[in-house]
Amino acid sequence: MNNIFTSPRSILAARHARGKFWRGVFFSSTLIGLIALAALILTILNRAAGLVVITDAVDRNSLAGRPLTELTRPELVTILQDHLTRTRLRTLERNNGPLDSLDEETLINLVMEQVVKPTIRKSYTLAETLFQRAAIEQEIAAMRAETPNLQVEFRSWLNPGFLTRSMSATPELAGVRTAVLGSLWIIAITILVAFPIGVGAAIYLEEYASENRVNRIIQTNIDNLAGVPSIVYGILGLAIFVRTLSHLTSGAVFGIQGSNGRTILSAGLTMALLILPILIINAQEAIRAVPASLRQASYGLGATRWQTIWHHVLPNALPGILTGTILAISRALGETAPLILVGASSLINKDPTGVFSFFTALPIQIYNWTARPQPEFRNIAAAAILVLLVVLLSLNSVAIVLRNRLSKRGT
Repeated sequence: MNNIFTSPRSILAARHARGKFWRGVFFSSTLIGLIALAALILTILNRAAGLVVITDAVDRNSLAGRPLTELTRPELVTILQDHLTRTRLRTLERNNGPLDSLDEETLINLVMEQVVKPTIRKSYTLAETLFQRAAIEQEIAAMRAETPNLQVEFRSWLNPGFLTRSMSATPELAGVRTAVLGSLWIIAITILVAFPIGVGAAIYLEEYASENRVNRIIQTNIDNLAGVPSIVYGILGLAIFVRTLSHLTSGAVFGIQGSNGRTILSAGLTMALLILPILIINAQEAIRAVPASLRQASYGLGATRWQTIWHHVLPNALPGILTGTILAISRALGETAPLILVGASSLINKDPTGVFSFFTALPIQIYNWTARPQPEFRNIAAAAILVLLVVLLSLNSVAIVLRNRLSKRGT
């Protein structure tokens, strides 16, 4: 009865008040998300650069009287031969090839790692470097009194050398080249396997499957599998691809020796299983969004079901399918648990040369470095996170550009 005597103006005012309240809630949610994202990025950037204090086991400037970057290849080889034992030289040549055939960059890295052996005495974050410079200089002066040959430099841990160097147990000599190549190999296999299977399954379930109990059970299982923890897929990949199908995933079927199933192929197939439910569900939603009138018009002109799907349904659904693919790639690129179970290495110096190679990946390296007690490993972990974000955004950008082009073509 009270609502009958309420004035329209008061009702309208109450509606506007509720609208302002919920707009404020939504704006606050967006603002909190942006603040959290900014804090994450600033924390990573703070660790990715700063002053470092370095000591050398052998002074790098005393090896030849001038910087290593100015030395020729024969001079670098001579330094290695003069300072290393024959056993160590044979080990290096077995792992890297004859020293005379190596390029200057590789030789410089070997000299730094095997002869100079730099050690970081102290490292500072970017915030400390910028806002606590006086205290840092006093601390460095005290250290210089004990060790005169200290070298102080501002270092961005994310640099060209970090991208081109392979793994190392020494943080100042470590790089992510092997991990980046491993991640790209895994993602390539994942997409090649999961995309056609996922789209094919979605087409069958939406366009061909009849409404019966079996298909409802299949659909329910697919929906549930999308929420299964990733480590379960890692256990599945370990049981199926690493152990049961080891003759295939190790390359033994093709005459390749020295592998045991813990290869890039096993990792890629495991990741394909991981993202397959996500791909199927997103592809189904995209196909379902295509207007039924488009199908009816095609049938009215005499087209078969497959012609209708191929020429009308898929072109219109493909932008939505690619959106789901972007989300799936993002998840696969950042996963760690399944890769650990199928045999990713935390320290490997050889770049992958094919699908039957041993491997590591960027998330594995980040996890491994953050678990180390030295703060320098956390610095290079922050740099590796930036590399991972760049790789992820680059792959997503390619997919977004392709999706937009297909959208324009469809219209």
